[in-house]
Amino acid sequence: MKAAILVESLTGNTWKAGEMIAGQLQQAGWGITSLSRVREPDYAALQAADMILVGTWIHGLFVVGQAPWGLGTLEKLPAMRGKKAAAFCTYALSPGNSLQKMTGVLDRLGAEVLGGLALHRSKLPQHTEEFAARLVERADELV
Repeated sequence: MKAAILVESLTGNTWKAGEMIAGQLQQAGWGITSLSRVREPDYAALQAADMILVGTWIHGLFVVGQAPWGLGTLEKLPAMRGKKAAAFCTYALSPGNSLQKMTGVLDRLGAEVLGGLALHRSKLPQHTEEFAARLVERADELV
């Protein structure tokens, strides 16, 4: 399996999560075609990937109004027909329904959405490991 990872990060936590996920997937035998910013996707890497992972950070006022940052940018990504996709987001207090919003965008882009996971910024090692393990398991089920 080959994955392209697209990340939008403000403080570096989401980028760090993307790097950790990439490393864990590589340990499971996956190839990573790219790790790039959502706003500057590597189109050749997206084309070469079987799966596209999209990650962003959550903004909001404490525990109300949470939303994935750059949702409009996600909607401008190229069509993903024939690709599997999953979303992840990093948060401090509460992710709200941000994952549903992100996976909805991926679905509208034509991807087969395998789900996603909200990653608490203080638990990135545990949460990224869980996310990568879920992806590997789901991909194995689909083969």
